Amino acid sequence: MSKQQLPIRIVSKVVRGYGRGSKDLGIPTANVSRDDTVLSCSCGSFDTLPTGIYWGYGKIIGDINDGDDGKMINGDDDEGHNSKISRGEVYTAAISIGYNPTYNNKEKTVEPHLIAEASHPQRHASSSGETLFGDFYDKTIVLSVVGYLRPELPFEGLEKLTQAIKKDIEDACRLSKEDNLTNNEEREWVKLHQN
Repeated sequence: MSKQQLPIRIVSKVVRGYGRGSKDLGIPTANVSRDDTVLSCSCGSFDTLPTGIYWGYGKIIGDINDGDDGKMINGDDDEGHNSKISRGEVYTAAISIGYNPTYNNKEKTVEPHLIAEASHPQRHASSSGETLFGDFYDKTIVLSVVGYLRPELPFEGLEKLTQAIKKDIEDACRLSKEDNLTNNEEREWVKLHQN
């Protein structure tokens, strides 16, 4: 991965994926639409995005009627639990871009896992102890891909894949807290971006 390509800025819609992040791994992701009519990407088309595991920042933008208090977006997870994500709040993200070699996908996907702060009630709510916000399909996602963590790798079994993703999440949290110009600029870009 060339550092000259980073950061990558993406604005798109959240769409349904395979459901494996939540169901198989306990690490839900917000699947980014590859539809050119809703996708804006600083590096061109979806297919030119470099594959790998990355970290960055993201937020969800909802319609004004989505939250009963005007600030929260409701979401229901697969078990029917209601959870909320703060509209416009910037979250650290661990981001997979590629073909998920453990599953042999044929189509490239962009799948960020938004990570709540340690004190947030949803921070350790998933079955694997990671952030669980629920679904926000058809909402706008603003994403800045700031840094490269590792290549996509096939894993022998879901347990090893889950362990690797949990390490990616730890690394993303650590790197996103560094006080440097790129982090500050990208966090601010995500924060200020309006759809």
